[in-house]
Amino acid sequence: MTARTRNTKPDPNSMTLGEHLEDLRRRIILALLGLGPIFVLALVAGRPILELLILPVQQSLREQGLPPGLQATSPLETFLAYVKIAVVLTIIVGSPWVLYQLWLFISPGLYRAERRFVYLLLPMSAVLSTLGVLFLYFVILPVILSFFIRFSSTIGEAQTPTVDLPPALVLPDLPVLAGDPPEPKTGQIWINDHLKQIRVCLRDAPNPVIRGTDLTQGFGIAQQYRISEYVKLLLNLALAFAVGFQTPIVVLLLGWSGLVERETLVRYRRQVILVCAFLSALLTPADPLSMILLAVPLYLLFELGGLLLIILPAHRVAGEMQEEEA
Repeated sequence: MTARTRNTKPDPNSMTLGEHLEDLRRRIILALLGLGPIFVLALVAGRPILELLILPVQQSLREQGLPPGLQATSPLETFLAYVKIAVVLTIIVGSPWVLYQLWLFISPGLYRAERRFVYLLLPMSAVLSTLGVLFLYFVILPVILSFFIRFSSTIGEAQTPTVDLPPALVLPDLPVLAGDPPEPKTGQIWINDHLKQIRVCLRDAPNPVIRGTDLTQGFGIAQQYRISEYVKLLLNLALAFAVGFQTPIVVLLLGWSGLVERETLVRYRRQVILVCAFLSALLTPADPLSMILLAVPLYLLFELGGLLLIILPAHRVAGEMQEEEA
C-alpha cells in the first residue's frame, strides 16, 4: 500500500456500528444544546429584527400615499410572527454549529480529496445564501411591494365629485406637518404627513397623549396587510432566493461529477436563459421589472459557475496534482 493510499483512504474498521450510533447521538445532543442559547438571544433580538423587516412595506405604503401601518387580526398574531422570526434566526445563526457537529461525525469516513470539496463548498454556499437574502431585501422586495400596492390601489378607484360650499360655511385649516409638534397642547389638531394621519393631543406635558386616525384615498380595496401574512411571504421569498443563489454550486457539482462538460454549458446558454426567465416568473409577481431583476442575476450566477469550473477543476480542488508532484 502506497503512502498516498494510506493518506487518502478512510479506515472502515476504526469504529463499530454501535460506536457510530453513539457518536451520532452525542453530536445531535450537542447540536441541540448549542441552539438553546442562540434561541434565547434570538428572542431578545427578534423585536428589532421584526421592525427592520417591516420597513420595506412601510416605505412602499408611504410612497403610494397610504398609511404605513400593518394590522393583526388576533391577539397572538404579532407575537407568533415574532416567535417565527426568532426560530428562523436561530436556524440561520446556529446552522454553522449544527454543520460543524455533522462534519465531526462524517469527516472520519471521507477521503482527503472529498474533505477538500467540503471545505470549499460550505463557505461558498453560506456566502451565496447571504447575498441572495440581501439582494431580496434591498433590490427585489421594494420592487415587488411597490408593484402589488400600486396594482391594488388602482382597483375600484372613483373620481370624487366637487360641490359648491354654502355661503356661510368656512372650512377649517389644519396644519400639515412632516411629524408631530414638539410640545402640543390639549385639543390641538394637525395632519401628520409621515404617518398619513389626523392627530389630536388629548393631554399635554408632562405626559402627552396623542391619538390619530388613518387617512385613505377612497380606493375600492384598502391596503391593510396582516403582519403574519407579510412575514410568511418574506420568509418564503428569502428561502427561494437563498436556494436560487446556489446556482454556481450546482454548476460546479455537475461539472465535477462529469455529468456536464464546460462546452455543453456554453452550447446550451439559450436554454439556460429560458430556465432563468421561467424561475424569475415563478418567484416574482411576473411583472417585467421584477422578472428582469431576478433573471439577470440568476444567469450571471450560472456564468459564474462555468467560470469557477475553469478556475477550480475537480483535480485541482482534490489536490491530486500536488500529491503526484510530491
